[in-house]
Amino acid sequence: MTQTTSQAWRFSDLANPTRFISLVDKIVPWLGGASVLVLAIGLYLAFAAPADFQQGITVRIMYIHVPFAWLAMMCYSVMAIAALGTLVWRHPLADVALKSAAPVGAVFTALALLTGSIWGKPMWGTWWVWDARLTSVFVLFLMYLGIIALTRALDDPTRSARAAAVITLVGFINIPIIKFSVEWWNTLHQPASVFRMDGPTIDPSMLWPLMTMALGFTLLFFTLHLMAMRTEIWRRRVVAMRQIAARRAERQQA
Repeated sequence: MTQTTSQAWRFSDLANPTRFISLVDKIVPWLGGASVLVLAIGLYLAFAAPADFQQGITVRIMYIHVPFAWLAMMCYSVMAIAALGTLVWRHPLADVALKSAAPVGAVFTALALLTGSIWGKPMWGTWWVWDARLTSVFVLFLMYLGIIALTRALDDPTRSARAAAVITLVGFINIPIIKFSVEWWNTLHQPASVFRMDGPTIDPSMLWPLMTMALGFTLLFFTLHLMAMRTEIWRRRVVAMRQIAARRAERQQA
């Protein structure tokens, strides 16, 4: 009984904004340092990896494009979990997590589209095609922008949180569409070569640099996300203090 109570108390600590900020202050330097170290190792492995027999050195774009694409979807999945936290569990930091993740996810999605276009030009002969995979990722980018705009358009924090949570959950249907679009439709985009039921089809000399880069960018995402959450909590506190000061000034004038 004592152990269960202690565990519950520790979980509740994470919902306390003050203790959450204290935890972030301790974690972020280590997390940021780890992301820089892993990315440096990943870049070294990527440049040391052999060129592809068909794509040549152009294949090295894969080592940043694929992690960007993975993180674009992962970030939205994090937002969907945060949306459930807002609507179902009423977690006090769920809305903060959702709002803070949206700009980070939008940047990763934009970079995925940009690097994909750069890679597509020499491979497909064009910067852009309305391919099922590319189009669904572009829709994801627009969804990020829409959620960012919505969270900044509504002044009422409660309405903004609920509206953003509902739209995020509705938009989550696009994530499996992105994932399985190359299997459901005839597209120019190559099918999955890493996460497959029968194992990766990519050579280990290219797989390990790719996974290292993916790990590094994932650590970078969580570093940026936690920093953005901390900033959002402080921003809301400043807004609350200004509102209190404004009400006090109105009472004194009255």
